[in-house]
Amino acid sequence: MKKGNYKGKIQSIILKAKNVYEIKIVSSVENILAGQFISILCPNHTFRRPFSVADFENNIITILMKLQGDGTKYLSSLKAGDDIEFLAPLGNSFEILNKKSLLVGAGIGIAPMLFLKKELNKNNIENYLITGFKEQDEVISGSDEVKIGGSVLDRLDDIIKENNIEVIYSCGPYPVLKGVSEIAKKYNIASYVAMERVMACSIGVCRGCTIELIRNGNIERASVCKDGSIFRGDEVVWE
Repeated sequence: MKKGNYKGKIQSIILKAKNVYEIKIVSSVENILAGQFISILCPNHTFRRPFSVADFENNIITILMKLQGDGTKYLSSLKAGDDIEFLAPLGNSFEILNKKSLLVGAGIGIAPMLFLKKELNKNNIENYLITGFKEQDEVISGSDEVKIGGSVLDRLDDIIKENNIEVIYSCGPYPVLKGVSEIAKKYNIASYVAMERVMACSIGVCRGCTIELIRNGNIERASVCKDGSIFRGDEVVWE
């Protein structure tokens, strides 16, 4: 897949949940894999804004955007037919294994999990998606189970045992990803985490989103935007 700068048009933009918009973009991008992201140019802002892809079909990219600052406020003001410029496809993708899969999304981290679930279903791979939200009005549909309040981690032990889970995929805040990694290690199953970091360039030049990994007994530094954003949970050096 060729990474490049693309121009597209907004097909639709709707309020999906409290402060969360679903944006569909018609583009000439030929392919995007589950776990990859795009980085959108916001006029009069120095840095682009990265967003995980929640779906891709027939050249239409779907993202979920949480309203957080001036950049996302600008994007929320767009309308169907408006032009948009972005880099795509960025980052690596989830390794799809023919194993019983548990998908864990917390908050806006549901976005790549919805895309991954769709791909697993296409391949007839048994999967279970649980997502967690702070409040009822923040819930985004598409999960097998939703936990409101508390931590989504509280349910993982039971789900793993009840469904004979063999691999876990997750996206969400740092504490959730760390917890997923620890739970996977306890059951001796693989985990893949989509790391969230503030990204400036989105292409690995500025090195502002680095994390530490341990591989073959050695500590390595990796850029979340270029080398990830997906890493094996057991390779991440958790703080």
